[in-house]
This record gives sequence, structure tokens and C-alpha cells, in this order.
Amino acid sequence: MRIVVLGATGNVGTALLHRLQQARADGQVQSIVGVSREGPDRAGAPYEGVEWHRIDVTDPDAGPRLEIVMRGADAVIDLVWVIRPNRDREFLRRVNVEGNRTVFQAVAHAQVPHLVYASSIGAYGKGSKTVPVDESHPTTGTPTSHYGAQKAEVEHLLDELQAEHPDLLVTRLRPGLIFGARPAPEIKDYFLGDLLPARLLTWLLAPGRIPVLPFPRGIRFQAVADVDIAEAYWQVTRQRAAGAFNVAAEPVLDARTVGQLLGSRRYLELPVGLFARLASATYRLRLQPTDPGWVDMAAVVPIMDTSRIRREVGWNETVSSQRAVRELLDHFAGLEALGNADHRSHSPAE
Repeated sequence: MRIVVLGATGNVGTALLHRLQQARADGQVQSIVGVSREGPDRAGAPYEGVEWHRIDVTDPDAGPRLEIVMRGADAVIDLVWVIRPNRDREFLRRVNVEGNRTVFQAVAHAQVPHLVYASSIGAYGKGSKTVPVDESHPTTGTPTSHYGAQKAEVEHLLDELQAEHPDLLVTRLRPGLIFGARPAPEIKDYFLGDLLPARLLTWLLAPGRIPVLPFPRGIRFQAVADVDIAEAYWQVTRQRAAGAFNVAAEPVLDARTVGQLLGSRRYLELPVGLFARLASATYRLRLQPTDPGWVDMAAVVPIMDTSRIRREVGWNETVSSQRAVRELLDHFAGLEALGNADHRSHSPAE
């Protein structure tokens, strides 16, 4: 197989390249093509032996250049997405919506038989926090979240692409939050900025340091380790599995399960609005980079039923959701983020 990965230097892209290198060693992949704006910023595994192309999806000539790169590919895995600079909504839309539109058009023009797209739980509209929803749940996003709204818009672009090109096999992965040691420093940078020094934050979040955990009332969410989402991308590509797939590890995370991994003796559930107001105030004061739309999205996205990918693809997590979060918290200051900041896939909401 010849596989083209866009957004290949992001955290998920890096994890996926690791997995594809293993598949190449096993003889299942013959050629790996990486596409990003600047290419990898370091040498060695997993970037070694990858055919690199430096293409900015917002450039006027990106479409024709991508088409040339994609010709002869068996599959294109599209991980293109940015979530910063969070305040520059025009730039975010130019990359996330228009950039992905350019990618989709190039896939069609190059006659690639299989497109695998990195969607997200964030594409879903409001749903139950207690009864898991399957992949038929409406992808209407969260209107007050630029991330959710743009993820939903790109899902609709995919609908149009499939209608225009019915022979194109399209796969959509909709992961929960993507955590682990590798993406930890970057996630801290994305969502907390310089609000707290990384080493202080790592110390504060060590087991047993927070005896009483304040937690937004009613919030339940799902997570998956970066290595496991990379496996999901490889398996749907290898098996040419079509359609949408929810991807998340067990258990569902809430005040109790998060309190367990933090070693808190008690948890105190407070109104979600309190957390939204706190995010809004600190965002306006530029103390941290997370706008309140992220809280709004966390409050309304549903809990996903992940049985389809387990049943049809045979995917199962190797890292529990609690372990993925614990590895994240332990490595805010322990590792450098891999890859470049351009066209970063993925935000942890993917």
C-alpha cells in the first residue's frame, strides 16, 4: 500500500507514522508519504524513510500540488487541523474548513480510492450524557464552539464529496479526547498557556495532591490514547472500512473516575456555568488561551457508543482512558512536543 498522511508532523500524525513504520516492516505498507507545511523538525524515527512534501493547504497552489502527491496512493489519511491561534478565527477557518475542502477536491481529482478523515466527537450536536449514541447521531456541532461548528461543517463537506463521487470510499473517525505522554506538553500549551508553569502543574496534579476535586456538574467525557487512535487509523485503512466510527477507551470519565486517577478523597460538583464564567474571564484577560466555547462543547456533546469499530474492525484499546489521562498529567513538563505547530492534528478533542 502507498499511504499519504496529511498533518503528519502533529502528535497524532507522529503516532500514526510509528504505526505505519511497523506495518511497512511487516510488508503491509510499501510507501509512506508525509505532508505538512514545514516537514519534521527532527531526524530519525518515525520520520526516517518517509517521502516528505512541504505543502501549506491554504496556499493558492495547494490543490494542484496535493493532487500530484496523491496520484497512485491507495489511501489518504487527512489529519489537517489547527486550534491555535485560538483568537484568530479567520485563520482557523482558512485551514480547518477551506484547507480541508482543498484536500477533498485533490483526493477526488487524483482519483484516490480511499479517504480517511479525522473528525471528532466535537462534530456531534447535543446528546445524552448517560445513553451512548451511535454514529447516526446528528453532526450539527456546538454553535458557540468554533471547534465544534467547524468540525460539523467539514462533515457536511464530506457529505457533498460523497454525493459527487459515489465511488470514493470515505471513512470518518470520531475520537474522544486524545491523551497520552507524547501530546502532553502541547496540550498544556494549547489549553492553559502560561497560566501555570508546566513543572508546577505536573507537581500539583500528582496523585494525592488535590484532596477535594472541584468538577463541573453533569460533565462526562471520553478519551483515547494517542497510540490507540493511531491503531484505529491503521486498521480502518488496512481493512478499507467505510463510514463513520466512534473511537474511545473505557471507562467514561466523570467526577468519580477523574477523582480516582488524581487520588482525591472527595469531589465537589459545581455548576458548569461557573467553569464557563471562569474560562471567559481568564480568556478575556489573556491569562490562558481557552475560550468558553470549549466548556460549552464539553457540556453538550454526547457519550459515544464505540461498539461499531470494535465489532466491524476489531479495534480495542490497549490503554484505559484513565491511564491515558494519567500519562498526560505526568508529562506536562516531562517531554517536548513532537513535530511542528503547523496544521496540527490533533487537538485533544479529536
